[in-house]
Amino acid sequence: MAAKRSTDLDKEAQEWIEAVIGEKFPKGAYEDALKDGIILCKLINKLSPNSVPKIATAGGAFKLRENVAAFQNAARSYGVPDAELFQTVDLFEKRNIPQVTLAIHALGRQAQKKGFSGPTLGVKMLEKNERQFTEEQLRAGAGIVGLLNDGMNKGANQGGQNFGLSRHI
Repeated sequence: MAAKRSTDLDKEAQEWIEAVIGEKFPKGAYEDALKDGIILCKLINKLSPNSVPKIATAGGAFKLRENVAAFQNAARSYGVPDAELFQTVDLFEKRNIPQVTLAIHALGRQAQKKGFSGPTLGVKMLEKNERQFTEEQLRAGAGIVGLLNDGMNKGANQGGQNFGLSRHI
C-alpha cells in the first residue's frame, strides 16, 4: 500500500483543502489531520453548503467515524463516483491513504466541473462537445481520403502482388 502512495499528491490535496477552508492543518501527519473527518466535512460544506449540517467535534471514535461517513455521503451526492471514494476504515485505521487522496482529487475535479470559483485541484474534467453537421458537410467529407484508412494503405502491398517476394536487383 505504501508503494502506491504519492506524497506529492497528498501535499497537493492538503494545500487545496487548506486554501478552500481557509485553515491550516494541525501539526502532524496528513492522515492524522483528516482522521476524525472534521476537516473533510468543512471542505464539503464549503463546496456545497450544509451538505453536512452537524459536524461532531467530540464524542469518541464512533462519533468521529460518523463525520467520515457524512463526508462520503455528501461527496457522493456532489458527484464523486463510488469507485473514487474510500471506506471509513481506509482513513480511520490508515489502511489505504492513497484512496483517501484519490477521493479528495476526485472531489476537486468535480468542484471545477460544477463551477466552484475557489481554488482548484488537478485538471478540469472534459465536458461533452457534441457537434452537428449538415447533410452538405457530411457529403463533402465523404470524398476525403482518410490517412489511417485508405491513404496510408493504398499501394502498401500493391493489392497483394509483391507480398512475400524479394526484390531482385
